[in-house]
Amino acid sequence: MSKIIAVANQKGGVGKTTTTVNLSACIAQAGKRVLCVDLDPQGNSTSGLGVDKEAPEYCVYDVLINDVDPREALVHTQVEGLDLLSSRKELSGAEVELVGALARETVLKRALSKIRRDYDYVFIDCPPSLGLLTINALTAADTLLAPIQCEYYALEGLSDLMNTVKLVKNRLNDKLRVEGVVLTMFDGRTNLSAQVVTEVKKFFKNKVYETIIPRSVRLGEAPSFGLPITLYDDKCAGARAYVALARELMGEEEPAAGEG
Repeated sequence: MSKIIAVANQKGGVGKTTTTVNLSACIAQAGKRVLCVDLDPQGNSTSGLGVDKEAPEYCVYDVLINDVDPREALVHTQVEGLDLLSSRKELSGAEVELVGALARETVLKRALSKIRRDYDYVFIDCPPSLGLLTINALTAADTLLAPIQCEYYALEGLSDLMNTVKLVKNRLNDKLRVEGVVLTMFDGRTNLSAQVVTEVKKFFKNKVYETIIPRSVRLGEAPSFGLPITLYDDKCAGARAYVALARELMGEEEPAAGEG
């Protein structure tokens, strides 16, 4: 049975999309069947995987609002084994349009139930807010993956995210649990990064992944070429980190991709 993972943090700029795109790609390159769901109206996961937002006939908006079968909206990416439910700007209106929908919090869950058996992993890139789109993602998901940047305000707002998780678990999805916390944008030259790592580990204890994602120019460049980091520069520190994170998430000891 597949695992659905919501990648969420209501703070923007924490490496959420970077983590979604690169984990999806690394796990697909390890031979798994992976679906990336771009639930962020900005559509950065879509462009980060090299897909023109306007090209697909249907996107995730049509699946949620117009009851389009998700199979009709699937896009095959340049990474073998990795499919995408793309996003475009219409999705920004979905928060309002979902308000009047029947069982509005479970629309995405019902849609994904039609295709989840086709995949080993489904990653949902959530918008940087705790609105109805994120609620839909958490209701559909088995687990939450929370990227946290190694910067001064790292823990700010996390209690809100955890309260939302608790609310969803109590009322909508009693199976939801925290998959783990990924520390991103680590700069080994600063004391602050090390202090944030210590604070986050104190807060989340054993839920923090051993693999830490470094601050990396190459990771920042890759999306502008529409490539996951392992296709853009598989030898850089960012690529090695995401390969290691993919391996850790899958519970494997052998290299997932890009190593060897």
